[in-house]
Amino acid sequence: MSYESAFETRDDLNQYGSNAFLLFALELRFEIEDIHTVAADSLTDGRDDKKCDLVYIDIDEGLAVISQSYFTNDSLKTEAPANKASDLNTAASWLLCRDTSDLPELLRPSAIQLRAAIKEGKINTIQLWYVHNCPGSKNVLNELKTVQMTAFNSLKYLLQSEEKTPNVVVLEVGREQIKSWYESLTTPILVSDEFRVSVPGGFSLQGTDWEAFVTAIPASWLHGIYNQYRTNSNEIDLFSANIRGYLGSRQSDKNINNGIKSTASKDPEHFWTFNNGLTILTHKWNHDEESGFLTVTGISIVNGAQTTGSIGSLEETPDSEAMVPARFIRCNNEAIIKQIIRYNNSQNKIEAPDFRSGDDIQKRLRDEFSKFSSVTYTGGRRGGYEDKIKRPSNLLPSDTAGQAIAAFHQDPLTAYNEKSKIWISDTLYSKYFSEQTTAQHIVFCYSLLRAVEEKKRELLSASSKSELTQKQKQTLSFFRNRGATFLLVSAISASLESILGMPIPNRFSLRFHGFISPQDAIQNWKPIVEASSPFVDKLIPAVERGLNNAGRVKNVVSDFTSFIDATKDFNESKYLTFSNQVNLQI
Repeated sequence: MSYESAFETRDDLNQYGSNAFLLFALELRFEIEDIHTVAADSLTDGRDDKKCDLVYIDIDEGLAVISQSYFTNDSLKTEAPANKASDLNTAASWLLCRDTSDLPELLRPSAIQLRAAIKEGKINTIQLWYVHNCPGSKNVLNELKTVQMTAFNSLKYLLQSEEKTPNVVVLEVGREQIKSWYESLTTPILVSDEFRVSVPGGFSLQGTDWEAFVTAIPASWLHGIYNQYRTNSNEIDLFSANIRGYLGSRQSDKNINNGIKSTASKDPEHFWTFNNGLTILTHKWNHDEESGFLTVTGISIVNGAQTTGSIGSLEETPDSEAMVPARFIRCNNEAIIKQIIRYNNSQNKIEAPDFRSGDDIQKRLRDEFSKFSSVTYTGGRRGGYEDKIKRPSNLLPSDTAGQAIAAFHQDPLTAYNEKSKIWISDTLYSKYFSEQTTAQHIVFCYSLLRAVEEKKRELLSASSKSELTQKQKQTLSFFRNRGATFLLVSAISASLESILGMPIPNRFSLRFHGFISPQDAIQNWKPIVEASSPFVDKLIPAVERGLNNAGRVKNVVSDFTSFIDATKDFNESKYLTFSNQVNLQI
């Protein structure tokens, strides 16, 4: 299957219109498990969006993506319009420089969160993407060079410092790039060239379906191949089995990549002793003991992108004394290759649920979900390359499950800002995934989040057609704030005693009758979300400056529940219908 065919099968993305291809690209690049929750928070496209279609912020990975997109049905078009790439100059300037009071409502929440994360040192890299489905072009690349400088200068203005400025990367995400990302999910080794490097010896190891050569390679050789592929715009192909790529370096003692560069240039003799080294997948390797040369065919750096990028970005070739520990692995067993990639990338927090996938709680939950006829729950267990492309239409993503449970149980800050921490922290994990947690309760929480997200999409769609009442405009104004969906989930959950008309001693016992699908559960929640929407203006103080203050959250949720309680007689029939759908055997 080509990436075009894979995209055409993604009916779930049709709801995003012209942004569908942009989300497809984002999902491929960062292997996002739940693109819909990301879309609900990150899309900024609309009237007066200041040429910005998406602002994606991943604090766990220390990066942000600002994107403009273009999609055409003309398969013969030779290049995307370059003026759309130059629009990113406008996007960067508004997001990073303009006074927040001047920003349009559509863009203000994204700008506030992005600037705060940058100032707090939580963002190491800012990527500016021009996403389109045309061939790449020099015209676009020329415009993107200007965009890069505009963004860099905007960051200097924001931070009043050049030393603290995040690395700025511009990227034309056209046919070639999308094809490369897509193939990286199915073909872990994209660079198939033959390489010859002088090594100081080494030793081989062999298993039933793999063989490896462990040695040390000159940093100068690594510098050369990195720049060879960077010059040809194929840098990312070197890291096809490593989702991180090179994140850049800053002038800071705390920045590991800057430390790597400093050691390579100032203390080459000790580089080997200080560095963890590289793991490289290859199609074939051969070591000639007599000549001392190692010949390898095909390279994919599974682990060591930061070392490679740091060395490669040095202005001068490293001293010959600088050596890098390295192991080259040849393996033809696809299952083992997947495991090599997984475990060598285990430092990536984006894979946090993997660390819990084998525990007794997740095993039990997977067994419970097997009773549902239309739900796929992996419980943190990631699939292979094919699963990343052909996502089950009934997938209940592990990350989103954790976020939904946390938000439902009155912790929207963790749900929104620290979704990986739910799986990494023993304290948080045991709080939300314990013997009390059932598959039915997960569906109960997850479907509420989805119902809230659907309400936001409905309002956005009506807004584009100028079909909103004044009250609906106020509701949409709340939803435009980042993290708003998780806050509303918490607020509705906190109001359930009024909605159900009874005390709830244990919220983990709440569930719908039987083993209904998430889609049916969403329909159960929709009247409750609709009845709650008129009061979301009470929640705005907790999100208008970013969802980051527990005290403000507590206060606004208390105000919200008071209004729900005060109007329960008016919504009595809706609440009674909902109550009859909920299992109240607590």
